[in-house]
Amino acid sequence: MLRLRSYSRFTPALSALLFGSMFLVSSGVTNAAAQHEFGLKQYEQFHDALHPLQHEALPNNDFKSMRAGSRLLVKRGNAIVALGIPRGTPKNERKEFAAELGKFRTALRQFHAHALKGTDDQLKTSFSALHDSFEMLAGMLRVRG
Repeated sequence: MLRLRSYSRFTPALSALLFGSMFLVSSGVTNAAAQHEFGLKQYEQFHDALHPLQHEALPNNDFKSMRAGSRLLVKRGNAIVALGIPRGTPKNERKEFAAELGKFRTALRQFHAHALKGTDDQLKTSFSALHDSFEMLAGMLRVRG
């Protein structure tokens, strides 16, 4: 382990920066996909396919990767649709959940169509709509313990 006090030329700010860097490296922090706890494997699997498209392909306008990843994303999105309203959703929230699930289904279909035959701009727009719809739907989930 590096002993910062043995290097007198390090300023306190540089020492703190080096220490923080060593902490991040030693704690195993990586650029891996963000971990979310949705409580349902279908939502977690969808997010695992969504995350690299949202945070790598989209910002770089890498539409080839977005189209390549669309098949898996649509497959996992269809699993969410097939799941329907999760057990444990309170009766007074079921109607709203069903409406959001319908919006998600529509966004998924639109994204799939644009991934197959749409322009890059259409793909970008429909992907963003799908992402936002998923976030809304996932936000309605009750965390299961």
